[in-house]
Amino acid sequence: MAEQGTYEHFQRGMALLETRDFHQAAVALERARALEPGQASIREALGRAYLSVREYHRAAAEFEECVEIAPTNHYAYYCLGRAYRGMGDYEQAERAFELARCLGSTLVG
Repeated sequence: MAEQGTYEHFQRGMALLETRDFHQAAVALERARALEPGQASIREALGRAYLSVREYHRAAAEFEECVEIAPTNHYAYYCLGRAYRGMGDYEQAERAFELARCLGSTLVG
């Protein structure tokens, strides 16, 4: 059986996110990240999976990498704020939310 590539792992992870199978989505997306660690889209999707299972420290790490790769990604800043809030770090959360607002996000109100 041929080994799956980044695209296949990513697509499987995204499909699993859609069906709300967040643990399995994380597994597929972790495989994609291992193959392409510099892809912001993979990091963002993996962070979303971690947020959904309340793994806030892991989510924060993914979103921190995501905004490092794509510093104008307002959605990643918003999700980073959610991860910090989940960890109880309200000061960092507010900073991330403010950056999301400044970058034009309508998600934070």
